Amino acid sequence: MNILRLATVDDIDIIFDIRTSVKENHLSNEQLTEMGITPTAVLELIKGNACTWVIENENIVVGFSIVDFDTGSVFATFVHPDHEGHGIGKKLMAKAEALLFEKFNLIWLETDQQSRAYQFYKSLGWRDDALYTNGDVKMVKEKL
Repeated sequence: MNILRLATVDDIDIIFDIRTSVKENHLSNEQLTEMGITPTAVLELIKGNACTWVIENENIVVGFSIVDFDTGSVFATFVHPDHEGHGIGKKLMAKAEALLFEKFNLIWLETDQQSRAYQFYKSLGWRDDALYTNGDVKMVKEKL
């Protein structure tokens, strides 16, 4: 059974383990640090507001999602590769969308247009809004 809950300080290491384990859009810990995504930064998100969620399967964190309440965006949603295809990403995105739609009528995210994530978001009703020269696409979803 999957349990969706707010992330705690105890989840920071596994959040980074999941983020660096993905096959597509892979970034190393060093690359994340260069982007300002550090354990300290994630700790501040966890302590600051209810924007970081994890999902557990049999008491093991297998995915996470982070939303940005300032911009109305889904900052990150990742599922450990060993747990893909079991609806975990859908549950994380449903929570992220619900949280953002409490404050915004239009929410957004960015992803690589050639990725499996892009197809996943399309299947959830997200639509293209802008294409960037690096191959990324900004996708939006409107509140119903």
